[in-house]
Amino acid sequence: MSDVESQLREQFMDAFENASFPVKNQMSLVPALPNGPGTKFEAGDTTITAMELAAKLGKHQDFPYEDAESLVDDVIAGLKEEGMI
Repeated sequence: MSDVESQLREQFMDAFENASFPVKNQMSLVPALPNGPGTKFEAGDTTITAMELAAKLGKHQDFPYEDAESLVDDVIAGLKEEGMI
């Protein structure tokens, strides 16, 4: 796992672990984000906003999610598949 992936995974877990699970869609995650859809995740030279995650990773997500770990696993996998990390 790269440093960027590791740092982003930690930030995603911190942001999403307080969501009300199960989450049924992307909008269910917004209240858990510290700055709502404008929340930024940064690692190395990579900066990704929550809005970018929603727009670019929708097809990589399989709602509903029962826990933060499975959600974050899919987000990281989607970022890799899209060439974003």
